[in-house]
Amino acid sequence: MSESVTKSAILLLEDGNIFYGAPFGKIGTAAGEICFNTGMTGYQEVFTDPSYFGQIVVMNNAHIGNYGVKTSDVESNSAKIKGLIGRNLEERYSRIQADGSLPKYLQDQNVVAITGLDTRALVSHIRDVGAMNCVISSETDDINVLKEKLKETPSMKGLELASVVSTKEVYELGNPHAQLRVAVYDYGVKKSILHCMTERGAFVRVYPAKTPFGEIADFNPNGYFLSNGPGDPDPMDYAVETVKKILEQGKPMFGICLGHQVLAMANGIPSFKMHHGHRGLNHPVKNVLTGRSEITTQNHGFGIDPEAVKKSKEIEVTHVNLNDDSIEGIRMKSKPAFSVQYHPEATPGSFDSRYLFDDFIELLKKH
Repeated sequence: MSESVTKSAILLLEDGNIFYGAPFGKIGTAAGEICFNTGMTGYQEVFTDPSYFGQIVVMNNAHIGNYGVKTSDVESNSAKIKGLIGRNLEERYSRIQADGSLPKYLQDQNVVAITGLDTRALVSHIRDVGAMNCVISSETDDINVLKEKLKETPSMKGLELASVVSTKEVYELGNPHAQLRVAVYDYGVKKSILHCMTERGAFVRVYPAKTPFGEIADFNPNGYFLSNGPGDPDPMDYAVETVKKILEQGKPMFGICLGHQVLAMANGIPSFKMHHGHRGLNHPVKNVLTGRSEITTQNHGFGIDPEAVKKSKEIEVTHVNLNDDSIEGIRMKSKPAFSVQYHPEATPGSFDSRYLFDDFIELLKKH
């Protein structure tokens, strides 16, 4: 359908609320879980983060697109968001290094977007009511049609998506002659995470999410990394069983975001769906081991059960969120394994937490 067919776009929330705006990006209809990101910059990295797969993202900043897009500013090989919502999505851009404009990028990536909404009101509503599904459309304003589309959209709770976005083939990065070798379980890994390890001298081999533990034996890694990713961790029995086998081996392990939740579940700590999640690049976290605070990048709609952590004899908390006291990091007492709920690689965001990659490298050397 051509862009001239409609000059308006519509957002319908699962609770019946309706917002009207203007079309942007691809003309079409998209449905998924609505969430919001509090970052002011780094929108292209957000759009290509596999952890956003299946979600429609509200960007909090008033102007998105004003520095254009650049081929190198990606975290995966394509945009992973289902749709985009903004107050002022910009066609004109100022960065001379940019390869093109945001609308052209969204069209090329088949991302439906809507602009001109009161995103302050929308975000306030999500914070009050909680996460829910939504549908945006720039090709129809028939509410009944959009309601049917919403009915067909599965809830994020109970949805296993890690294996959907994971690599289908094993691949490698870094110097193959490096002394340190890391096996990465790809649940939706960001490129910058892999770079953070190769920049520190590690050779990484990235495996599909459901790769059996035994298939990695020939690689003989010094340690294992559990990546970030989308969806609900609860259905990921395959990952939990693999992590248990890795822990029996006793080699170092580091997990981020979804990988953090999987490590916790392997220790008998369940995950839970958060009210509306944490997403942005300005979330304060305290390292309880050092007493120092960090400004962190976050993107998660699930967390680990704090009551179960308190009862655990094996798990101790290393990081807490200073906004709501939720658990942001753990480590095992008897195994060289640790994880964080947030994203220490940032991109976008502050590099305050990149020391965690240094800690992982030192753990690999030690063992």
